[in-house]
Amino acid sequence: MSRRWIQNPNRCADEYLDGIEDFIEFARRHNPGATRICCPCRRCNDTLWETIENVGFHLVRNGMIETYNIWNLHGEQLDNVLPSNATRVDNVEPIVDPNEQVMDIINDAFPFALTNINQEGEDDVPTPTDSAEFEQSEQLLQNANQELYPGCESFSVLTAIS
Repeated sequence: MSRRWIQNPNRCADEYLDGIEDFIEFARRHNPGATRICCPCRRCNDTLWETIENVGFHLVRNGMIETYNIWNLHGEQLDNVLPSNATRVDNVEPIVDPNEQVMDIINDAFPFALTNINQEGEDDVPTPTDSAEFEQSEQLLQNANQELYPGCESFSVLTAIS
């Protein structure tokens, strides 16, 4: 089954609408009895569960995630889509530190918050003149460094709300 329709920018085109019908039929066939499935629209990003009917509406309104060509979250087996000479890798988990991601976000928003001192002792980034912005960044840093609960070193208060 061709998945070219996913790339079609015209969500009113027959090709796109037929593709949505094929996807919904596929999801129903591979999830018998399910009333809700992960929604692969660009807004829900396969993270929210919707009724199958709403998924169809979302795909028309928002478009499908353009990279979702293997419908593994909807029952497609990877064995059926991998070429015979491809190497399959199972159980690979990304090494992502959520606390590090939060600190990167804070640094992007407030570049002065994590000011580095160079070897001459001068600031690499000038200090801010807006004290309200500085206080906001200080609060974010405090939340980023506070454990989610006592003894939890993997997640901070800020990672729990991001």
